Amino acid sequence: MADGRHPLPSAPDRATMISDITTRSLDALNAYGQTQKNAQSTTDEQGTGSTGGADIVSSFTSALDNALKGAIQTGKTAEAQTAAGLSGKGNMSDIATSVEEAKLTLQTVTTVRDRVVQAYQDVMKMTI
Repeated sequence: MADGRHPLPSAPDRATMISDITTRSLDALNAYGQTQKNAQSTTDEQGTGSTGGADIVSSFTSALDNALKGAIQTGKTAEAQTAAGLSGKGNMSDIATSVEEAKLTLQTVTTVRDRVVQAYQDVMKMTI
């Protein structure tokens, strides 16, 4: 547009963006549910859940590792989309979607980090 504003994406582009965001949200929800099921089945197999802590820690570690790998991949995808956009070969809606997804991923990782640090500080404040 001549006044410097960008036109809104067309209806099919908006539908695709909404579909992508919904799919990614459902993927995250499914991953969370699977992690909960794994933790629950480990607890059920152990009885009270007080023994076998190594299995739970291992499961949590692998879930955290997968989440971090996914976050890194999201960042790389956003970088690739941005680079394509700078060279004039990218689709603006794809670029905007990937950059926004990377932003949300970074916010999530930052929140998780803050909560882990807070939990560590709370544990260190406990008396023995």
